[in-house]
Amino acid sequence: MAEMHTWKKSSRSGAGSNNCVELACLDNATAVRDSKQPAAGFLTFTPESFTTFMAAVKIGRLDRN
Repeated sequence: MAEMHTWKKSSRSGAGSNNCVELACLDNATAVRDSKQPAAGFLTFTPESFTTFMAAVKIGRLDRN
């Protein structure tokens, strides 16, 4: 379960900031959660789907305007 793993946030997040996304490396997946509500659950991605997800984030495809 992801709670047994170390959650990490981007080094670009401000120190003490709770307004970010955290990641945890699982055995065969990557878990993603909201740092503001860590008990609300998390999403899991296979390595392939995480690569696709991150590519979409980087080009702004998931931005909410």
